[in-house]
Amino acid sequence: MGETTHFGEQTVALDDKQGLVNEVFHRVADRYDLMNDLMSGGVHRVWKDAMVARLAPPKQGSVPYRVLDMAGGTGDIAERIVNASVGYAEVTVSDINADMLRVGEERSHKWRFPAQVKFVEANAEALPFEDESFDAYTIAFGIRNVPRIPLALKEAQRVLKRGGRFLCLEFSQVDTPVLSEVYKAFSDRVIPPIGRAVTGDAQPYQYLVESIRKFPTPEHFSKMIADAGFKRVTHTPFTGNIAALHAAWKL
Repeated sequence: MGETTHFGEQTVALDDKQGLVNEVFHRVADRYDLMNDLMSGGVHRVWKDAMVARLAPPKQGSVPYRVLDMAGGTGDIAERIVNASVGYAEVTVSDINADMLRVGEERSHKWRFPAQVKFVEANAEALPFEDESFDAYTIAFGIRNVPRIPLALKEAQRVLKRGGRFLCLEFSQVDTPVLSEVYKAFSDRVIPPIGRAVTGDAQPYQYLVESIRKFPTPEHFSKMIADAGFKRVTHTPFTGNIAALHAAWKL
């Protein structure tokens, strides 16, 4: 089999994981944001608002403020960024999944600043952008689906300008005993059936639940970010550490 990795609880060939992940998101793209609301009770919106508030994109300047939102297919982070900058920021939404990008691009026509966002199909492990192209790199709930996370982090560091900001919002490991048990039961018994009811398919959501449990602890992931060359690496837990915001700088 050669080098292997995890796909949820399954062990798969490393080169096969991306295709398997793609199939998951092809199947859920049209209901992806609705499912996020149902799975989190809408709290994911609060977490995403907090990430964009931490980014604090400028509202004016002599040159455009350019952001790469990776794995941002449906565009909810991009819309928040351009709105927060009152149309000053230019956001490139990049995703490896064409269906997720299709959903985002269709929605963008109704946004307040649609001209400030473009959609590019790309692999996080091999970005088609020049060195030091962006002022910020954001990724929300996407890094755990990347087969070779260290490569994606290196690419993020490469395309950022010196002084650029890295922000990653990702599910984490709940650290409150009672909440941990409640969250585990909800993840196992409620999320896959909700997925079946809304999308007609429980399997993608079983994978998403399992992928969260396989993701490194905040401390381990922070070390991975630092190993990619980033400085001033921090992480902020949200809602009993159900999610965490990882922040760093390219200095």
